[in-house]
Amino acid sequence: MKIDHYEARFAGVGGQGVILAGKILAYGMVSFEDCRAIETPTYTAQVRGGATKVDVVIDKNHIEYPRTEYLDFFLSLHQKSFNIYFKDIKNDAIVVADPNLTPKIPENIPQKLILVDLIEIAKREMGKTLYSAVMAVGVFAGLTRIIKESNIQKAVLDNAPKGTELDNLKAVKIGIELGKKARKSKEKIIKLSIDDVSIPESGK
Repeated sequence: MKIDHYEARFAGVGGQGVILAGKILAYGMVSFEDCRAIETPTYTAQVRGGATKVDVVIDKNHIEYPRTEYLDFFLSLHQKSFNIYFKDIKNDAIVVADPNLTPKIPENIPQKLILVDLIEIAKREMGKTLYSAVMAVGVFAGLTRIIKESNIQKAVLDNAPKGTELDNLKAVKIGIELGKKARKSKEKIIKLSIDDVSIPESGK
């Protein structure tokens, strides 16, 4: 980890699995990056379809306050969660959103904006939209380089249900490649789709 403190938020609706993204990231930072990390999930009363998020606070040394205050990274997989949780974000933060489910993003936000069709990519490449959460944490790794690619892959494998390891590994690799493509772009608004997925079918 190149900086001392980092704050990230993954938001969506119940059933999309965004809480898992935060769990994987926090686990990876603690287990493989020798950092401190705390993940704090937030659910609404509606289990499926209700806005939900997970905040992850990461620090090289110690965490004085377990809640996010100034986000460096925000990812949204649904308009409902974007409307509620798009706050406390630094002007130089990175914002990632699925444009198909988050079509109404305020114009001229100061943050760098990456629009990536995560749900559609998960459905077409993996056969299940639930893998979008694993792709999301891969996008985080590829974009920010806060966690090494190899370490986020190990974190995904350690948290994957038995029998799904290879599929989860493929999903996180797709996310990493998408994140790396976005990182290399100099544009303020970047759009990525299924056409930008270049990982081999074998997942190797």
